[in-house]
Amino acid sequence: MISIESTTYAACIVSALLFIVALAGLSRHESAKLGNTFGIAGMTVALAATVALAIDRGISGLGLGLLAVAMLVGASTGLQRARRVEMTGMPELIAPLHSFVGLAAVLFGWNGYLHVGGRATVELDAEGMLGIHSAEVIIGAVTFTGSVVAYLKLSGKVKCSPLSLPGKNLLNLAALTAFAALTVWFVIEPQLWMLVVATVLALFLGWHLVASIGSGDMPVVVSMLNSYSGWAAATSGFLLANDLLIVTGALVGASGAYLSYTMCKAMNRRSSPSSRVDSVSLPHRATKPTTVTTARRTPTPLPNCCRMPNPSSSPPAMEWPSPRPSTASQTSPADSVKW
Repeated sequence: MISIESTTYAACIVSALLFIVALAGLSRHESAKLGNTFGIAGMTVALAATVALAIDRGISGLGLGLLAVAMLVGASTGLQRARRVEMTGMPELIAPLHSFVGLAAVLFGWNGYLHVGGRATVELDAEGMLGIHSAEVIIGAVTFTGSVVAYLKLSGKVKCSPLSLPGKNLLNLAALTAFAALTVWFVIEPQLWMLVVATVLALFLGWHLVASIGSGDMPVVVSMLNSYSGWAAATSGFLLANDLLIVTGALVGASGAYLSYTMCKAMNRRSSPSSRVDSVSLPHRATKPTTVTTARRTPTPLPNCCRMPNPSSSPPAMEWPSPRPSTASQTSPADSVKW
């Protein structure tokens, strides 16, 4: 029997296929417009399926009203900003959108822990999702603060020069080590203070990573943050058991990571998942100096007419033409005037 839930799952599969086709279309200039149309269709199907599933599961009237208001505000804001922005300002437009995705992942992770934590996190622990839960909060917090700093730098509201803290690479590695230790500890014995410390460290790491990069590399940073937002969405899909969110997040994360690698390679930059810094902090690879051999040419002497005179020598004497003898006395005025 066909139900709303089974129809929703089918719609999620169709939406995921539309997203894959959209990504393939956006890879070429000739089919970019068609790929964008497929992406719009996929998102429309996903939103309709989500609202239908929420109504089928008995969402309250207040919740449905808040959902409708959120969709209207988001759609109107997105259309207004997209109509005004130019193609050169796309990174500045996309950066705050990534911050919204990261903030949503952090809020969802905290809401899930506080909702389930009252029951001693039995559900998350039984499903083995505690590690993914911590990773979602960390990736979302890094994406949030990093996207905010990227937007501020692209809009010129903060200094464009990179921030150079002493031992900044060691700070990044120390933060990653602390994340790994807190995640393992959280899986073994989940406590609220661990989630608080992980969130604060992730917010600091996102700010420090992007602040250490100059404005010239911000398009690469925005692409990397796009990848982070995709992985945050994928982890949310695992917690929600939503296949569409997993597929969409994996597509965004993988495509953003590959695009960042391609841009770094084209701009002669180095990209690292742990510390993406500018060219000042990481030395470039030492290359062998190339020796260029040029053939020595003998200058051709100039002709005498084009040579400059020697300033030390005296100028040559000028010869004036001798005056011609006057013949006025031999001719009369009457003969010189002709009528």
